[in-house]
Amino acid sequence: MFNIIGLLVVGLIIGAIARLIKPGRQALGIVGTLLLGVAGALIGGLVASFLGTGEIFELNIIGFIVAVVAAFLLIGVAEATVGKNKGAVRR
Repeated sequence: MFNIIGLLVVGLIIGAIARLIKPGRQALGIVGTLLLGVAGALIGGLVASFLGTGEIFELNIIGFIVAVVAAFLLIGVAEATVGKNKGAVRR
């Protein structure tokens, strides 16, 4: 239970940091920020675990940095996807 709450809190922090780093306005609400932050946190944990610096749910500096970078990239992908859908004409 505490792992899930911790993951959500860390994911929200990582998502917020990634949004602060990304220039311009993003069309993401708090739920989108949370989801992309959690995805970034999981990616960061996997990379840190692969590098042997800790477990996937263990907070360490390498995992945190990779998580912020992953969330930053995921925000870019989400913006491109949303932008593509807004440009489409529906009939």
